[in-house]
Amino acid sequence: MLTLRPEPTGTLLQHSAISGRRVRGVRAATHDGLETDPATGLLTITVHVSLASLESEWRALEQREETSLHQSFDWCAAWAKAHGSKLAIIRGRIDRRTAFLLPLEIVRRGPFRLARFIGSPHSNLNTGLFAADCPPIPNALLVEALVKLHRLADLVVLEKVALDWRGQRSPLADLPTLLNQNASYQLPLLSDFEATLAQVNAKRRRKKFRVSEKRLEALGGYEHVIPETDAGRAALLDLFFEQKAIRFKALGLPNVFKDAATQRFFHELVKKRTEPNSYALQLHAIRLTNAQDGRIVAIAGLSRKGGHVICQFGSIDETLAADASPGELLFYRMIHDLVGTGAALFDFGIGDQQYKRSWCSVTTPQHDIVVPLTVSGRLMAGLHRAKVLAKTAIKGNRRLYAAIQKLRSRGQAEKAPGPGNDDGPES
Repeated sequence: MLTLRPEPTGTLLQHSAISGRRVRGVRAATHDGLETDPATGLLTITVHVSLASLESEWRALEQREETSLHQSFDWCAAWAKAHGSKLAIIRGRIDRRTAFLLPLEIVRRGPFRLARFIGSPHSNLNTGLFAADCPPIPNALLVEALVKLHRLADLVVLEKVALDWRGQRSPLADLPTLLNQNASYQLPLLSDFEATLAQVNAKRRRKKFRVSEKRLEALGGYEHVIPETDAGRAALLDLFFEQKAIRFKALGLPNVFKDAATQRFFHELVKKRTEPNSYALQLHAIRLTNAQDGRIVAIAGLSRKGGHVICQFGSIDETLAADASPGELLFYRMIHDLVGTGAALFDFGIGDQQYKRSWCSVTTPQHDIVVPLTVSGRLMAGLHRAKVLAKTAIKGNRRLYAAIQKLRSRGQAEKAPGPGNDDGPES
């Protein structure tokens, strides 16, 4: 039976519980970690409004290779701080051990309240956090846990979930899903750079690289730089925002990096602690040397969690050396340097673009999990489904898609987005 137990200070839904629920069909586990038994394994659900109280168990769960870096504590904390998010973090425990976390936030879409993964507009893959020895959770219990949020939200939409990821089936895969209008694109990093390039026409790639280098050398040369100081990273990130704004305006597209909260979020990320195989956001650039006075002609932001590297964004200076394809050159350099470092996958992120297809040998379908919680939520779920299907159809018509993007850009120019707006990297 579902019961509510309010937090003593009166914060809404600090704790709720599914009490006396057995996880059936689970094989007993006696090793150090999650201990369950078909006869005694009880699943208890609590909902939390603060990240800090969950940090230690959160950081333990995020160590799994299959867990998306977008569900890491640092990523979610940076987003929540920048946006002032209203949080609803679902924790599932079995026999007093944490089995899973679903880090959600509540946002408004018109009159409706939506529960989604924290930072979903700028994420490329969402997995939730599940213990390695978490037993299969019955679908009905997962749905019941989400329904517990009905006092906070009308609809739960968990976007950009890969049902199969890096050889593992998602524990969320059996929930009601809808194919997202966008897929994501990856390049496996093999034993050496030549083997890696061979997956995507190595001869053509090397030729493009030589042409790019030759054109940049004619301008006085270049260097691939990674800023190492806080000031250097902040300055390069601000330059990225400038370059991207110019690019979006030229193309007549809405600027998904325009609002102040989103920019604060990325500034928070570049200040996070880094390790060789783990960083929330690492900036790379192609800088011209000699006569060009150190002009930056290409920028990219990478995030890394273990073997998984994601390119979060990129930009180029359209006014100088554009014919040298500095963005392509930067990808070549970054991928070359990652091979042999333990990285297994270079992820170009969600959204279908030609340069991604030219680099990638793997396409990963993404799905949205949609669970209505109220009568309004059922209406909103229908609208969400219709919207996704419409976007899928529109993206199949390039002329119509371009016209709609221009209309979106015009509307954004008239009204600056606020923290509650839901613009993402690909929509």
